[in-house]
Amino acid sequence: MSSLSRELVFLILQFLDEEKFKETVHKLEQESGFYFNMRYFEEMVTNGEWEEVEKYLSGFTKVDDNRYSMKIFFEIRKQKYLEALDKRDRAKAVEILVKDLKVFAAFNEELFKEITQLLTLENFRENEQLSKYGDTKSARNIMLGELKKLIEANPLFRDKLQFPTLKNSRLRTLINQSLNWQHQLCKNPRPNPDIKTLFVDHSCGGQPNGARAPSPVTNPLMGAVPKPGGFPPLGAHGPFQPAPPSLQTSLAGWMSNPSPVPHPSASAGPIGLAAPNNTAAILKRPRTPPTNNLALDYQTADSEHVLKRTRPFGMSEEVNNLPVNILPVAYAGHSHGQSSYSSDDLPKNFVMALNQGSAVKSMDFHPLQQILLLVGTNMGDIMVWELGSRERIALKNFKVWDLGACSMGLQASLANDYTASVNRVMWSPDGSLFGIAYSKHIVHIYSYHGGDDIKNHLEIEAHVGSVNDLAFSYPNKQLCVVTCGEDRVIKVWDAATGNKQFTFEGHEAPVYSVCPHHKENIQFIFSTATDGKIKAWLYDTMGSRVDYDAPGHSSTTMAYSADGTRLFSCGTNKEGESHLVEWNESEGAVKRRYTGLGKRSVGVVQFDTTKNRFLAAGDEFMVKFWDMDNVSLLTSIDADGGLPASPCIRFNKEGILMAVSTSDNSVKVLANSDGIRLLKTVENRTFDASRAASAAVVKAPSIPNFAAANPNPGTSMGNPAAPLPPMVGMQINDSRALADVKPRINEESMEKSRIWKAAEINEQSQCRSLRLPDNLTAMRVARLMYTNSGLAILALASNAVHKLWKWQRNDRTGKATASVAPQLWQPSSGILMTNDISDTNPEEAVPCFALSKNDSYVMSASGGKISLFNMMTFKTMTTFMPPPPAASFLAFHPQDNNIIAIGMEDSSIQIYNVRVDEVKTKLKGHQKRITGLAFSNTLNVLISSGADSQLCVWNTDGWDRQASKFLQIPPGRPTSPVSDTRVQFHVDQTHLLAVHESQIALYEAPKLDCLKQWFPRDANPITHATYSCDSQSIYVSFEDGSVGVLTAPALRLRCRISSAAYLPPNPSLRVYPLVIAAHPTEANQFALGLTDGAVHVLEPLESEGKWGTAPPAENGAGGAPSTSGAAGSEQQAQR
Repeated sequence: MSSLSRELVFLILQFLDEEKFKETVHKLEQESGFYFNMRYFEEMVTNGEWEEVEKYLSGFTKVDDNRYSMKIFFEIRKQKYLEALDKRDRAKAVEILVKDLKVFAAFNEELFKEITQLLTLENFRENEQLSKYGDTKSARNIMLGELKKLIEANPLFRDKLQFPTLKNSRLRTLINQSLNWQHQLCKNPRPNPDIKTLFVDHSCGGQPNGARAPSPVTNPLMGAVPKPGGFPPLGAHGPFQPAPPSLQTSLAGWMSNPSPVPHPSASAGPIGLAAPNNTAAILKRPRTPPTNNLALDYQTADSEHVLKRTRPFGMSEEVNNLPVNILPVAYAGHSHGQSSYSSDDLPKNFVMALNQGSAVKSMDFHPLQQILLLVGTNMGDIMVWELGSRERIALKNFKVWDLGACSMGLQASLANDYTASVNRVMWSPDGSLFGIAYSKHIVHIYSYHGGDDIKNHLEIEAHVGSVNDLAFSYPNKQLCVVTCGEDRVIKVWDAATGNKQFTFEGHEAPVYSVCPHHKENIQFIFSTATDGKIKAWLYDTMGSRVDYDAPGHSSTTMAYSADGTRLFSCGTNKEGESHLVEWNESEGAVKRRYTGLGKRSVGVVQFDTTKNRFLAAGDEFMVKFWDMDNVSLLTSIDADGGLPASPCIRFNKEGILMAVSTSDNSVKVLANSDGIRLLKTVENRTFDASRAASAAVVKAPSIPNFAAANPNPGTSMGNPAAPLPPMVGMQINDSRALADVKPRINEESMEKSRIWKAAEINEQSQCRSLRLPDNLTAMRVARLMYTNSGLAILALASNAVHKLWKWQRNDRTGKATASVAPQLWQPSSGILMTNDISDTNPEEAVPCFALSKNDSYVMSASGGKISLFNMMTFKTMTTFMPPPPAASFLAFHPQDNNIIAIGMEDSSIQIYNVRVDEVKTKLKGHQKRITGLAFSNTLNVLISSGADSQLCVWNTDGWDRQASKFLQIPPGRPTSPVSDTRVQFHVDQTHLLAVHESQIALYEAPKLDCLKQWFPRDANPITHATYSCDSQSIYVSFEDGSVGVLTAPALRLRCRISSAAYLPPNPSLRVYPLVIAAHPTEANQFALGLTDGAVHVLEPLESEGKWGTAPPAENGAGGAPSTSGAAGSEQQAQR
């Protein structure tokens, strides 16, 4: 159903409600599914009208739509069931059990059994979990509170819980306006018309109406009808011309929906704003629009800098699905009519990848220095890259320069969370400045003086909330900065002083983007809002000159082609529908609708244009291209893979290079043949400030001139240097950090490395292995650990059941060993330690557990509440923190067993005091669920890792964040969108092991300097890894079933154990370890938890005593961790 049809339903709902058609109102709410009436729902639940409750819900969701919906229906049916039991109506209870509750058995059989057992009780309150059940009324009220939370959290109810704000009797008003219009069309209109029907058009005296009037007027009998506003022409500077005979195809100058906002508006006409000498004509709002509008002919610096957009970090819920965005790039060499380019001119060849450390949000190439790329990330980091040398020449982290000058609101926001995302980066037209729009109030303007010479220029607290966009413009020949924000306002600032010049108000939703332009001496700004409204403003106080709807009522960006002759817009609405269009400027109508965008766009579809000929959009994990003159998709590329669903894209000015964001926090640079030639020309030269400074003040020459102007003795085009190795070890505190490259080793060391070879263990006779006995249901092992005493192994299976194996103290050493089988231990009661699973599927949950220092109790969760078990009796001591969100990682504080750190699925970390049942603080800094936590006893820090591949350092005294860093994942390595990252401290409590499916990395806390990385051969995914108890080895398990033993800290493979060494051959069954645990005192013993539910303990042969032999020292990399900052980026010939 179209947006207008949807709005019509709301008008009808209002009309029915005003006319007291109560049952019909709620029936239409249900059948349309547009508005969920929470008050009506509350009434039905309070009254116990269960059939009506479910019937009403069915218009919005079904039982199995998602876990929120399932929980909603379950709570309702459970309440109905308990009420039947409370009334001693067993027959009714059985009917509800079989008819209504049976459906949930497939998802949680144990819960269904427990519900069934309530029938055997005289009073269901005898069940411990229901002992606090009160009377029916109080129970319904409690359940209602829970239902409201579930409905508000359910994405299927998004945008359906608020009725739009309408003036009273809005439908009647529209009908009156229509009748008034019809009356004005009458040939002989009567002063007091007698209107008796709405079924046919009104006419006075039975005569057919005349020609359509140009505009409605006010008739006292029919009530006031607002005149439609419009906007004057951009290109017409003479007097207004007579109206054409018909305006049927013109959308009345983009004004089919007059704005109800009471700011001044101009007459309907083609897109644009009249020149200042035509102000009188603007204010008079003539009833006949001009027809002789000249074609728009923009060629300004402003048109080169347009709207590269990402989802604003701090925007309201109404912006959950963000729009397509457009980014024209100037190309001065050709006009549209002279263009003779083919698709071969598109930059489609991968040439390099630059790791940014966090998710890329916005990019912009320098307007003159074509190989300088400005990048902003979701962590507030700003980087400038020189593509020729692949060098990051500048880095700026988010920091408020003068906190004392900030508003109290901003200070409070920063006190709660001192982080901000970059929403927009942009160079000024001459490249001497660049601006940053942040998700928290602030705009930063930096001055650029060439090389790495970047200075703070202006800090402006521009908006309340998120600053969603930023652009440069030249009103009155003065460089200004235009900003817009979540506070629904557009502001213009003097770029030299930071003084505010103009404030434009009139949008009724957050302003999403701005696009300043000028035509000769006419300066204007387009603005778009998240409600799909587009407005235009002159640099005055007269208000908006344009008010119309974007295609699909989408959040939209607009921009001209580089030569200013063609206007495009792109947007994505809340339903995920994207619209890429070209506008007919003279009529304000859509001229072309381009096809090929995904039907359900995920997030933002980024858009750009180049060479006055091509359009490009990032969509469906690809970059898609169109010829401007053809609505069909021209071609698409995946840039060698690794792109997110809606990558951020940006052409350089000449259109020979393109920057594309990747899902692993990198930027891929693509080039055409000219771009490759340009990069090869400069890639061997060291970037220096003098060259950059001279380039910054000279217009960009053509490629041959550029090469000649920058000679490189000793390097020819026919013999280019090899590209630099992947960047894997950036030092964040170095503003000119290159990739950390492994130091060269001398020939003697290389010779030793050739002679030495890692041990290979391929047969069961080459090591000791033991499969632990198990008579319980075999389910994949999700978590595994040794007890601190070394006498037992504890496993948590995917079905939420714990298993504990104990070795007898009189067996040989009295500790765990592969030589003697332990006992699968259970208390005399026979009970199992089973986690609460609530309404979750334990197979899909993220299990986690932690053991107290004295091995007396274990804290554990499998998607439901966190349980605290007694390790001697297996009894549940307490449960707490019901989801959502669910716990995803647990860690005891090293000094206080009552304090636990709880990583959550919603990316937060809660510091919880078990004794007083209180959350002390909540830490926020990750974007995805928490997958690892590690305390340092000596540094007083907590290190967290997440599925976003980020590491964060938290001070345990005040719980403030000290540092953060993203794993440096090499370009081209396929990784899962959500991949666990685990962390573990070295025994020295300073060095840190980080484990990701793509790599093993060593860091130094608390600054998180990356010391070394190791990548598996053939991209064989790592499933888990852990330090040995002495931290001299690292045990690594792989998806092919093998285990590697690495030396620490050199990260050299000393031994490889194949799956055949511990598993019997079974070609039909693919089994591999999911988790690995190291013995707490035996450095050469480890245990594996497998996908088939088995647990194996492995040790080297007694005659060997250890796993393989240590490789020769590499450049002094011996026993102590190296702090040289080198990152081993080579693909080592192990694993």
